[in-house]
Amino acid sequence: MSEAFQFGAGETILIIGLGRSGLASIEVLAEHRVTLYATDEKPLAELTEPIAAANAFGARFIAPADIASVAGRLECAILSPGVPPTSPVVRSMHEANVPVFGEIELAYRLCDAPIVAVTGTKGKSTTTALIGHLLRSCGESVRVGGNIGNPLIKEVRGAGERDWIVAEVSSFQLETIRAFKPRVSVLLNIAPDHLDRYHSMDEYAEAKFRICANQSMTDWFVGNLDDPRISALHWHHGDARVQARQLWFSLERPDQATIYLRDGVITYAPVSGDPRPVAIVPRDEIPLAGDHNVQNAMAALLAALAVGCNPESLRAAIRSFEPMAHRLRTVAEIDGVRYVDDSKSTNPGSVIAALRTYEAPIVLIAGGRSKGTDFSDMGAEIRRRAAALVAIGESGPEIARAARGVRSIIADSMDDAVRHASDLAEPGGIVLLSPGCASFDMFGSAEERGDRFAAAVQALREPAGA
Repeated sequence: MSEAFQFGAGETILIIGLGRSGLASIEVLAEHRVTLYATDEKPLAELTEPIAAANAFGARFIAPADIASVAGRLECAILSPGVPPTSPVVRSMHEANVPVFGEIELAYRLCDAPIVAVTGTKGKSTTTALIGHLLRSCGESVRVGGNIGNPLIKEVRGAGERDWIVAEVSSFQLETIRAFKPRVSVLLNIAPDHLDRYHSMDEYAEAKFRICANQSMTDWFVGNLDDPRISALHWHHGDARVQARQLWFSLERPDQATIYLRDGVITYAPVSGDPRPVAIVPRDEIPLAGDHNVQNAMAALLAALAVGCNPESLRAAIRSFEPMAHRLRTVAEIDGVRYVDDSKSTNPGSVIAALRTYEAPIVLIAGGRSKGTDFSDMGAEIRRRAAALVAIGESGPEIARAARGVRSIIADSMDDAVRHASDLAEPGGIVLLSPGCASFDMFGSAEERGDRFAAAVQALREPAGA
């Protein structure tokens, strides 16, 4: 199934980065009885617990300044996705001719199961979870992991040829692949994001395109025909980089798509056998809001069809999917106002998609730590769609400037933001938390940010002084 690469006793490996992914790699590799070293460029005072966890699995911590002392003994290094490939430790590995792999590359090389891999700027987690749900509903044995929250390296452990691995993969993770070759690759969309790491949109897109770099005609590629950068990969354009069999989804170009909307119904044009179109499910029966989620559903359906699921089974399966937390999820309705948590929205494109989901008046809560993106398109959509803006975090003032002309308030905290938004909202309206930024200026994660939003909303129900 995967390229032969079995780690065993006597090999020496360095783990670079002691976040969740790095510690998971240490845990799994410890079972292979390799000699493990670990390093991290954060200040030592912040590494007490991660170093203790690494030591518990037999890994020895090496300060970045001392890496040269072990470089000559290393077979390879495993890079955590949060560590840029330009970091001094990575450069020292290249100088010592030590191969550097990412965690998903390691997982692939240890995996006997076929992989469905999903990437894109927005919608990755929802689509990954939906594919897992569809495959399970069709009777497949499935494990879901990767950037969705649980490291892929743990999910492949013990997986066999009759299992399926569904993996959410980020551009950061794709930077360091070498042999990674999913049976099905899914490329949802490409919009401005992570431009604090990439020098240009072209460079960012090239990282995404790596998801299909090693595929062949025994594999499947699922692409978004409505995204100009992705549609350029269509075989009609003669781009040779996609060697896999191609499946395309579209809201706008049914004539060239494998799956599309016809009279409000998601419809599949079979690529083999009986060519007659197959109606799968009406769009209004998909338990996900917004056109962007119709596209996500189309992508997930194509991936499931590529695996071998039949359309009849998929009709019932997609109706029973439950939306994920922190993704356009209603947390409460108070005095006629609906409060929606979309905390996983971490780039402007996700905010634009969220704003387009609703017809009701919206009070938007947005802001956080910028990832180097331009907020001008987001600001224009706020002017078109939002009745008011409550801006938070480091980028709050910049977003407010981009949305000039919309009533805006700068809030100091999530509790403050929710109170202001509640005052601004009217019955029949929506308070939407869709930050468009990373959470790390105010919160430990997007999940924590969403939980704080939900708690602040629930506090609105409590009488004063309670």
